Amino acid sequence: MSDSAAGGVGPWLSLIVPTLNSHQLLPRLVTSLRRQNWPHWRVLFIDGPSGPEHRAWLDALCHRDKRFTWQPQDPALPGIFGAMNQGFHSAPADHWLLFWGSDDWAPAPTVLEEALKATQPAASGADPPDLVVCSGRYVGTGQDGEIRLGRRTAFSSCRAYRLSLFLGSTPPHQATLIGPGARRRVDQFAAPFRLSADLDYFLRLGACSDLSARGLDLELVHMGQAGVSGQQTRRRLQEVKLAYVRAFGWVWWIPFSLRYIRRLWSRLPSLAGNLKGTGRGG
Repeated sequence: MSDSAAGGVGPWLSLIVPTLNSHQLLPRLVTSLRRQNWPHWRVLFIDGPSGPEHRAWLDALCHRDKRFTWQPQDPALPGIFGAMNQGFHSAPADHWLLFWGSDDWAPAPTVLEEALKATQPAASGADPPDLVVCSGRYVGTGQDGEIRLGRRTAFSSCRAYRLSLFLGSTPPHQATLIGPGARRRVDQFAAPFRLSADLDYFLRLGACSDLSARGLDLELVHMGQAGVSGQQTRRRLQEVKLAYVRAFGWVWWIPFSLRYIRRLWSRLPSLAGNLKGTGRGG
C-alpha cells in the first residue's frame, strides 16, 4: 500500500536520485530536503556499481532517516536513464515523480510545498494536471569557492504544450513533476536513448491530445553543471535529432534548429558578461 493510500494525505512525491560514488555531493541535497515545509516526500537512490564507502554512506543515511531508501541498480537497466526507469517502476503508482542528480538541491524550504500544491485540480471536480513544469537554475562554483548562479531554465507555454515542443522548448526534467496521469500514458524513458531520453519522453507525452500540463513560476531546483548532459556532444545531437524525427517526421529540423537557437540566446547575457570581465566587451 502506498503512503498516500495508507495515510489519507498527500499528494506524495517520490524523488528519484541516480548515484555512483557521489556521496560527497549528497549532503547538500539531503539537507535541503530535510528543511522542506512539505512533509509528504520520499527519496529513492538508485545506485550504480559504487564502492563500499559510498554504499556505507547510503546505508547510514537510510538507517537514520526512513524517508530515504536505496536500491542497487539493475544491470539490465544500464546508464542514468536506466536508473531513472528503475525509479519509475519502483515508486508507488499514485506518487508524483521528480528526478534529480546527486549535485542538485532545493534552493528554499518552501519549494516542494509550492510545487505539490500546484498538482491539485484548479477547480472542484476537475482533473489534476499530468505535469507541473517549474524552472531550475544551473549553479557553479567560482575560484573563490562562492556559489555562482547561472542561467535559469524555462519552458515556453504549458497551455500550448505540443506547440512549445515544436518550437524547440523542452521542460527541464529536474524541475518537472510527473504525475500519475502522465505515468499511465508513458511509463518509462526509451531504451535507445542514453543522453536525451528526457526530451524523447516529453515529446511522446506531447502526442497525447488530452495531456494537461501546468506551468509554475517557481525556481524548484539548483543544478550542478557536471552532469551527463554536457558530455558526448556528437551522440547527444544524434539522439536529439532522432527524438524530433520520431515526434515530427520530416520537419524535425525546425524544432532541432530552434532548440539550439534558444540555448544560444539564453547564454548571450553570460557570454557578454564574460567578455566584459576580460576587457573584450563593447
